[in-house]
Amino acid sequence: MSGNNTTRRDFLALMSALGLTGVGQSELFAQDQMPSRQIPGTNEWLPIIGLGSSKPVSQIAERGTEHIAEVLRALVANGGSVVDTWPRNPANDASFGRVISEPDLRESLFVASKIDKVGRDAGIQQFRETQRLYQRETLDLVQIFSLTDLDTQWRNLKDWKASGKTRYIGATVANASLYEQLESFLRRDRPDFVQINYSITERGAEERMLPMCQDLGVAVIINRPFMNGAYFRQLGQRPVPEWAAEFDCDSWAQFSLKYILPHPAITCVLTETSNPAHMVENARAAFGRMPDDAERNRMKAVIDKV
Repeated sequence: MSGNNTTRRDFLALMSALGLTGVGQSELFAQDQMPSRQIPGTNEWLPIIGLGSSKPVSQIAERGTEHIAEVLRALVANGGSVVDTWPRNPANDASFGRVISEPDLRESLFVASKIDKVGRDAGIQQFRETQRLYQRETLDLVQIFSLTDLDTQWRNLKDWKASGKTRYIGATVANASLYEQLESFLRRDRPDFVQINYSITERGAEERMLPMCQDLGVAVIINRPFMNGAYFRQLGQRPVPEWAAEFDCDSWAQFSLKYILPHPAITCVLTETSNPAHMVENARAAFGRMPDDAERNRMKAVIDKV
């Protein structure tokens, strides 16, 4: 990456000019091992940048599988492994399952999925369908999507973990309106993972949720680091502050990620993209120096003025 004031558009232009839009070339950026963090209570570590794949999977019907395969290979080439999704369209999901089962990806990915059904039998059926479509008898992580039918599905998840059908279990939220319910859940049960929304523009999780997860020893996966794209729309064509280069930040995508990553409660941040060059850019936020507290306050001040 070049310059201290590089925007996402500049980055992509540079990638194109250098002929680096193919996934194989993304390995040029993987000069070091991506930093990883330990899953609390285990001996397993996860790379700190992952992929939220719902958007590229939903595009398979129109675009085919090449784009999602390239994004996944860009993630792996740059040291990542976590890919999070959940079944919604059987045809798309079957194609996605074939991609993640390709020889160079099958053993390289940490595959997380979700249950979003109401009712015990519906949850079981959805999970069996996920196993079939993703071509995995055992998933790495199964989560209850947005706390849907929480008590019923939590019993299902515990059964699947006990029988070895999933290695880890958890729950997700993507809106602060669910924090109170999530807190209540954490007071009575102990998931392996919680997935929660957090970014430089959505900082509510800092107040109670992240400290609570850290105190309880629950792994945290972050979603919405770019507010599903609203972050970039708000920033428009503004240049990245020159001083961001002091902590190895070259783009607005990295600006949000480097704000998120220093938090000690966080295990992995999901970045959703259907562009392999974006995946490379996002993955590179894991490298280099992270901002200190004073710099993070300065970053907040910039965003709060937008």
